[in-house]
Amino acid sequence: MNHGGFVMSFLKRSKGFSLIEVLVALVILAIALLALAGLMVTTTKNNSFGGHMTEAATFAQDKLEQLSATPFGMIALNTTQTDNPVGSTGITYNRSWVAVPNIPPPGNTLDVITITVSWTDTIPHSISMVSAIPLL
Repeated sequence: MNHGGFVMSFLKRSKGFSLIEVLVALVILAIALLALAGLMVTTTKNNSFGGHMTEAATFAQDKLEQLSATPFGMIALNTTQTDNPVGSTGITYNRSWVAVPNIPPPGNTLDVITITVSWTDTIPHSISMVSAIPLL
């Protein structure tokens, strides 16, 4: 029994992928991978912005807590003050705050503090927090 002839005739009849089919498959794969690469760039930028926004909000909250613990008479009124904390990512934030006494109506016992934190990564950004502090 000669099985070698059977194997040879089977191999001659079997059809594989043509070069054009392989090239078309590679083009489709390349287009899909390029789309995923663009998505990764967008995702990385959004993730970075979210981290910077969180840091900026934390710096604003820290300053608000410091000012809330300070007697209002010890805080400079109607004067914008600034400092420049540096975040864990190396970005320098510009933090400014102003305390404004709330004058009339009579019986009003709240004063207002506005804190603004700004930074620049690829474009300038800023957030502001406004808080009303009761007079003690």
